[in-house]
Amino acid sequence: MARVAVVTGGTRGIGEAISIALNDMGFTVAANYGGSDDKARAFTEKTGIKSYKWNVADHQACLDGCAQVVADLGPIDAVVNNAGITRDGTLMKMSWEAWDEVIRVNLGGCFNMAKATFAGMKERGFGRYVQIGSINGQAGQYGQVNYAAAKSGIHGFTKALAQEGAKFGITANAIAPGYIDTDMVAAVPPDVLAKIVAKIPVGRLGQASEIARAVAFLVSEEAGFITGSTMSVNGGQHMY
Repeated sequence: MARVAVVTGGTRGIGEAISIALNDMGFTVAANYGGSDDKARAFTEKTGIKSYKWNVADHQACLDGCAQVVADLGPIDAVVNNAGITRDGTLMKMSWEAWDEVIRVNLGGCFNMAKATFAGMKERGFGRYVQIGSINGQAGQYGQVNYAAAKSGIHGFTKALAQEGAKFGITANAIAPGYIDTDMVAAVPPDVLAKIVAKIPVGRLGQASEIARAVAFLVSEEAGFITGSTMSVNGGQHMY
């Protein structure tokens, strides 16, 4: 029976690429989403990957959503915590709501998904967690105290989770992407984007498929000796 993976934020951008990559390597994938039903439906029709809607910031919704995945597809063996939002602004202009929402989704979602799945992985003696951090969680970014704090927190969360899961065959790792060629980055004004690319030693934006391949390796059987690590996939922009 194929292993089951849940990818949060799994129907668009980097998450879509991850869902497809894991599906191609033989996982039965459940792609979580929290936004557009129409876009999720189009994703499922295009890929054949089932999509599930819930807000990862809602603890009970994660418990219920994962329970539904188990009922439909079987026990969850891998979780890719990819869901994330931005609510940018300098500290002086940032509202409490913008701070709180980003922390609850980007970091709280990792906790919620682990709580929903860790016990089952422990019981079966196998599990894989991969958190999608960010170069901005490693280096910081102007106007992103909320996002940078949440993504930096992911790296600490991953190390602690790795220590708790190791003796049960559960690994936890993170990937810190640099600037990736997604719709969000494509919306950046061309002159600003040119300045970003100029700071990347390899001279280009990353591709979502490059992040997906890194995730595919970390959730594989062969990656069982790798845990508590953060893999930087950023073209050499920040060597951490």
